[in-house]
Amino acid sequence: MKYYYDTFVTPVGDFTAAVDENGAVAATAFGDFESTSWETSVLNKDGNTLAHAPACLAKVRAQIAGYFSGKLREFDLPLAPFIGTEYQRRVWDELRKIPFGETRSYGDLAKKLRSSPRAVGRANGSNIIPLIVPCHRVIGVDGSLTGFAYGVDMKRKLLVHEGALLVA
Repeated sequence: MKYYYDTFVTPVGDFTAAVDENGAVAATAFGDFESTSWETSVLNKDGNTLAHAPACLAKVRAQIAGYFSGKLREFDLPLAPFIGTEYQRRVWDELRKIPFGETRSYGDLAKKLRSSPRAVGRANGSNIIPLIVPCHRVIGVDGSLTGFAYGVDMKRKLLVHEGALLVA
């Protein structure tokens, strides 16, 4: 399969996204392409190709810009079939149900999925489409900002932007 990527600037720094040949989002990352692990990931294995193609990411770029401008609260982008276990996909589906400006605890999700908070945390941490699949909206049961691949500071910025967290 062919994958295309681009990096663009957001108010929180560079953001990189990749789509498949059908335009479905396959992966996202905070940072530039060189800081992702995509060159050695499934996106670039087993005969897959990965090419820089900004034009292929126009819709993704527009929706990310809309999110950061405050005009878009819910992404309307097709997602490539998730790579992961059935359980991970169930957790990621639940993440997509958390509304803009709201949070859920690992425990909340665990109850809904009849699972454990640790299992939810592991699946949440395996999400390869952060922001669009909003893993940043999951917090500790005590309200603490825990477990985000791009750091607690980035998680805080996203939650403040959404109004889910007040600036101290």
